[in-house]
Amino acid sequence: MAYFFFTRDILAGRPITVYESSGGGTHQTTISRDFTYIDDIVKGCIGALDTAGRSTGSGGKKRGPAPFRTYNLGNTSPVPVTQLVDLLEKMLKVKAVRRVVKMPRNGDVPYTHANISLAQRELGYRPSTDLQTGLKKFVRWYLEYYNPELAVKQKQHGSSNGKGSRGRNGSTSSAR
Repeated sequence: MAYFFFTRDILAGRPITVYESSGGGTHQTTISRDFTYIDDIVKGCIGALDTAGRSTGSGGKKRGPAPFRTYNLGNTSPVPVTQLVDLLEKMLKVKAVRRVVKMPRNGDVPYTHANISLAQRELGYRPSTDLQTGLKKFVRWYLEYYNPELAVKQKQHGSSNGKGSRGRNGSTSSAR
């Protein structure tokens, strides 16, 4: 969701909140997230649809894998949220108004990294879309869907949004 909210607010000229975390002492670190493009998540979800095995039988005797398993789907390549914002600024050709604030102590974690080993083993899950490629596709979709005038203007001025499929949405993450 960070892709979407950051893009919307950057284009509207509204400040975006970028959290930083205390790295101990006076050292501050930016928050890093394991951003995952929607196509990769969909592949994982489709792969999970056909995995229901035999359930546990009566009396607690296990008769195979549980039919309702949880898989962690991600990209396994965490990047600083500031890098995500830098890429969005470049692709949108708009400078973000950044409001950098300390992450509350009872808030989120400073670093996330998906452990996808179970999904790899049982589903053959392999995310294949890096952040820059996913953002290019997302930005093009967002501009065409929410701001077609700006999309046309950027195409006329040689947009750096690259090639990719239309009609796709962005990421799963909570970096805001």
